[in-house]
Amino acid sequence: MKARDQFKWVSLGLLTTWLVLFVLFPNLMVVAVSFLTSDVKEMIRPEFSLDSYAKLIDPLYAKVLLHSIYLAGVTTIICLLVGYPAAWLISTCSKRVQGLLLFLIVVPFWTNSLIRTYAMKVILGNRGIINKGLMELGIIDSPIRMMYTETAVIIALVYILLPFMILPLFSAIEKMPNTYLEAARDLGSTKLNTFRTVVWPLTLPGVISGCLLVFLPALGMFYIADLLGGAGNLLIGNIIRDQILVARNWPFGAALSVSLIAIMGLLMWAYHRANTSVKEAKA
Repeated sequence: MKARDQFKWVSLGLLTTWLVLFVLFPNLMVVAVSFLTSDVKEMIRPEFSLDSYAKLIDPLYAKVLLHSIYLAGVTTIICLLVGYPAAWLISTCSKRVQGLLLFLIVVPFWTNSLIRTYAMKVILGNRGIINKGLMELGIIDSPIRMMYTETAVIIALVYILLPFMILPLFSAIEKMPNTYLEAARDLGSTKLNTFRTVVWPLTLPGVISGCLLVFLPALGMFYIADLLGGAGNLLIGNIIRDQILVARNWPFGAALSVSLIAIMGLLMWAYHRANTSVKEAKA
């Protein structure tokens, strides 16, 4: 066997082992724990139970789950509305400018997102940059309350997750053949109609990929809700953390985690369907 083949099989073996040990096995454990019984003393009792899943329809937890989906959905829509034009604008620049703009988008990742969330307090606080600026301009007489509101949580989520939307959109737009646009233009199609019938379907995989990369983390960024949202703007990630670390109800925390995995699976299926549709359309 050639050295190249040996390297390939060794690499595949290491990768498979890593995925089984640190991805597949832990997730199977979470699924298994979600079907066990909570115990005050030992946290888990090896008795099959669906109580944890029954709790998901409890109005208290269902409200938090729906509110989390709402916040993540609003964040995703705002990121899409801001990210799509931004990605399109970057794709129209020269290669040198594209590299610079993409570098500026990636730069915030060099700083931990928790530190960036703390920095949002400096901007959104009563004595923050926005309130000070508006008061010095005479637009407002007293500070606007932005901290510990739903708006603050959405602003922070958009700020942190926007690059995850722009990058896959830029990749999808870059891969789009210019001949399609030229053909639509030659046939007399308007810009709006070209976008609706050509650009949007061809960039749909990038749209869904960006929405996945924004929506799913937005559900679990509990520290943003802790620092900026207050008690009335909890995310499902806050409930999972509290159930695992505070209430020590591991089965219910695991059931909540499995529900997130199910949502992720549905979105991945939508992404696969969109990709398949685009390939069929190109064929």
